[in-house]
Amino acid sequence: MAHIVIIEDEPELAQGLCDNLEFENHSVCHALTGEEGLALVTSQATDLVLLDIMLPDINGFEVCRRLREAGYTMPIVILSARGQELDKVRGLELGADDYVTKPFSLRELLARIDAALRRAGQAPAATARARFPVGARQVDLVRQKVISSAGEVPLGYYESEILRILHEHVGRAVPRTELLERIWGTGVFPADRTVDNHIVSLRRKLEPDPKKPKYILTAHAVGYKLVL
Repeated sequence: MAHIVIIEDEPELAQGLCDNLEFENHSVCHALTGEEGLALVTSQATDLVLLDIMLPDINGFEVCRRLREAGYTMPIVILSARGQELDKVRGLELGADDYVTKPFSLRELLARIDAALRRAGQAPAATARARFPVGARQVDLVRQKVISSAGEVPLGYYESEILRILHEHVGRAVPRTELLERIWGTGVFPADRTVDNHIVSLRRKLEPDPKKPKYILTAHAVGYKLVL
């Protein structure tokens, strides 16, 4: 059982999510605004946040940014009617772990939540000694951060897992299908560009020039590789 905070201003949608998550034996709290949601998350142990973007006060991107800057590492799953790639990339850059576009399949959302919770619970053992340099930056997979002379930038859970797997096979192309299966699992069906969107976000955090990557390279028709 996990404790999940839903930050969503559509009462009917929020109630439906609460009912289904409670049926799955999770405990759930619901907030209608970003500020109320931040108060809920920071006042109690929270295992996962379901976060809408279009809120009546501060938007979901700001909520995500504040949580990550405050050091909270629980999975954050964004729910949004805004399906543009730029919005997805922005959410991932700010530290969200997944981005689900409305309307969505409830079954798929529940599977994504279960996968995020399962992998978050496994993350400490899987990344116990994972700190390595990428150019002038340091990647710390335990703390889920990129560290440079300019400061620290948070990594989302899926970004960290992609880096962990690429680092396991430095210099070798890792197929996109392998990344999908190992990180999201065979029971979850992410969008075709899920891996690509996370790679775009990672390049913005790690590359001197994201448009001309030096470290996270595309292996055409195969997947991606990490070059150190």
